[in-house]
Amino acid sequence: MRRREIISGMGAAAAWSLAARAQQPAVPVVGYLSDSTPEGNASRVVAFRAGLSEAGFVEGRNVAIEYRWANNESDRLPELAADLVRRRVAVIATPISTPASLAANAATSTIPIVFGVGGDPVQAGLVPSLNRPGGNVTGVSTIGRQLGGKHVGLMRECLPGITSFAVLINTSNPFITESYVADARAAASKVGRNIGVLTATNRSEIDVAYAKIVQSGAGAVLVSPDGLFTARRVQLVAQAMRHALPAIYCFREDVEAGALMSYGASVSEQCRQAGIYVGRILKGEKPADLPVVLPTKFEFVINLQAAKVLDLTIPETLLAIADEVIQ
Repeated sequence: MRRREIISGMGAAAAWSLAARAQQPAVPVVGYLSDSTPEGNASRVVAFRAGLSEAGFVEGRNVAIEYRWANNESDRLPELAADLVRRRVAVIATPISTPASLAANAATSTIPIVFGVGGDPVQAGLVPSLNRPGGNVTGVSTIGRQLGGKHVGLMRECLPGITSFAVLINTSNPFITESYVADARAAASKVGRNIGVLTATNRSEIDVAYAKIVQSGAGAVLVSPDGLFTARRVQLVAQAMRHALPAIYCFREDVEAGALMSYGASVSEQCRQAGIYVGRILKGEKPADLPVVLPTKFEFVINLQAAKVLDLTIPETLLAIADEVIQ
């Protein structure tokens, strides 16, 4: 074969290869929106990716993820959500973030949204029904609003002589905090205990809140589920230990960071479920037909090292029902 024909053939092959690649479907892009920080959500992102993988999608291979972090500045969420809409992502995921879920819902009525919330998504206005969400929105709820009473009961069993509790909330997250506080107050009232509510909406206010808790004479702290408190868990644990205040949280990650106790739905499981739903939508299923996933697994975790620092003896009755005891 003459040289000119060889070169011509190579050029034709290259052109065909480029044309073939141009005809290949583009990799879908998922928008991941959070009111928190990358550091505070590392384990949750891992669980979300695991769910995506179960549904057949691996980041960097056949799906891309655009991350948007508000870094605990919730007022940035609307613009971050709008940016994802302009990016024309295939799905917006907001695992375990009610503010991010609301921002995404306000930003688009056409792009599918898979939310993760700690309260009632119907009450929050995200879906009209848990079983038949309708529209472009579905997701996962951890039902954090029902945890307040459980936290009161567990802390009272740990500290039988306690007379008052302090509840720490972030008022910028009303869909969770209002119901959490109401549930805690109802449970405390039944056993003749007092509840004081302290608020924090940023890092500096957490320190101020703990100073007020000490002044109030509360015997223990109930930390409501919130993105700010997730991102500032090290600060919260340090304050509790500094003031010798037993505290109970919603997430096992807090106990792993040194907190005394936690009770709540498995966040990793909820993020995994959100990833699975995103994958199913990428395959063609409609959010309207996917019922909201409710938690089936709740975790009770105790940290005996923290108990030792606080000079507490955890009752055997609590140790017996704990899912995990950190020695």
